[in-house]
Amino acid sequence: MKILTKITIGLATASLLLVGCNGSNEQTAADSQAHVKPIIDESQLGYRGTTDLLQEDVVPPAVAYGSAAPGTSKKIPRAFQDAPPMIPHDTEGMLPITKDNNQCIQCHMPEVAASMGATPIPVSHFTNFRPKTKVKGDKILKNGKAVKNTSSEKLANVSIQKEDKLYAGRYNCSQCHAPQATNMLVDQNEFKPTYTSKDGAHKSSWDESKWLKDIDTTK
Repeated sequence: MKILTKITIGLATASLLLVGCNGSNEQTAADSQAHVKPIIDESQLGYRGTTDLLQEDVVPPAVAYGSAAPGTSKKIPRAFQDAPPMIPHDTEGMLPITKDNNQCIQCHMPEVAASMGATPIPVSHFTNFRPKTKVKGDKILKNGKAVKNTSSEKLANVSIQKEDKLYAGRYNCSQCHAPQATNMLVDQNEFKPTYTSKDGAHKSSWDESKWLKDIDTTK
């Protein structure tokens, strides 16, 4: 009788150990599965969406841009402090900008921007940083003053002239500002900007006091 009891207890213990081991193995397998990185198909590695790199008739996904009307779109945070802001709204019929057609200034000029819900053109765009330069004989004249033919300028020769209209060098807005595609990126951008001003994501910090800050033109 004692022998049968010992055998019964032994079998029960073995069963419990077996169940415990199986449970532990199942948990270990589940934990391992949770840490397995998802498998990326080769067709997901490139913009063409194919594993055949020699295939020539591949049509990439159509690029879609923001379709919100001006004044209704959500502003895009700047890539860094004082970076040119990107265009968040529809630009159908607005591009290209020509000398006779610049619809950007209808909403973004400082005197109307607030009422239009637009980002105002900053003061730097109403400033000419380029001195009038011409060559006369063997001399280089900047704003009528002869200077040496060198890349090292003296502060006295730096030209900063405020203008009462949009400076011509800033007139072609799309040379710096561009609409942004709404497509999902093949490789997501994980860059996180750090702004030097609390409203740097949506506002320029440049004014007359910062134009020559940290710029030593006397060397």
